[in-house]
Amino acid sequence: MFSSFVKPVVFAAPAKLNLFLAVTGRRADGFHDLVSVVAPVEFGDTLRVEPADTFSLTCDDPSVPLDETNLVLKAARAFAMAANWRGGARFVLEKRIPMGAGLGGGSSDAVAALRALNELAGHPLVAPALAEIAAGLGSDCPLFLHGGPVVMRGRGEHVEPLPATAAPRLSGRRVLIFKPGFAIATPWAYQAMAAQPSTYLPAGEAENRLAAWVGASAAPAENILFNNMEQVAFAKFVALPTLLEQLRSEFALAPRMSGSGSACFALLPDVSPTASIVRAVRAAWGESAWVAETRLA
Repeated sequence: MFSSFVKPVVFAAPAKLNLFLAVTGRRADGFHDLVSVVAPVEFGDTLRVEPADTFSLTCDDPSVPLDETNLVLKAARAFAMAANWRGGARFVLEKRIPMGAGLGGGSSDAVAALRALNELAGHPLVAPALAEIAAGLGSDCPLFLHGGPVVMRGRGEHVEPLPATAAPRLSGRRVLIFKPGFAIATPWAYQAMAAQPSTYLPAGEAENRLAAWVGASAAPAENILFNNMEQVAFAKFVALPTLLEQLRSEFALAPRMSGSGSACFALLPDVSPTASIVRAVRAAWGESAWVAETRLA
């Protein structure tokens, strides 16, 4: 259990962007294999963890479920079992990452919970054990145990840091993230791809594209941007490609969808104003559109 003098801890739970996402095929277990370059951003949720006798969760967003379906509480139960630990905690979540956006908010919250509990409990679990728990919680979870851009493979459980020759091309890049008033369900997106196998990118081609960008020391971040989940998402949700094409033509940007959507993003020059871009987003998607400017971590 926690000692009575143990202080609460506060952990950031950053959003993520899939800068390169190649879904390469469906596996026998029903999951999909992928190759992806993923970068956390400076923007995200905040999780405060206080010692308690049992696990509980509160959140400032009333739409967030507070029961056992929430990944924060699932992470807490998994941690307690893996560490053979009988303590508890009160989780207070400040939610900023929109749900159903493809930004990994729930996964990031879960990993923040794991890290916080491990700290409060005196670090009973080492990094590989935390990674194993994270992989069991969801495909996006393991990447949040790293502090910078990573390459994900398998269904997301195989994670390694982006090579040092390429990571500086991403670090600190200014980015605008924007999401329409609707979400895209991740299971639907993968099922739609499975129904159209031509949407998959062969694993060899995905690896070749990644290796070519990593090996080209002068290639900017814009050169690696790719997402083959866009094909099925854009066919159903035409508001997405319509706006992205407008941003390409009017602002010379290279916008993409992140993950399974519905959030999209555009890397920005360091000094360019964003007001006109934000106006274009809201004109296309309405005032319910969510917009955030941040930087790649």
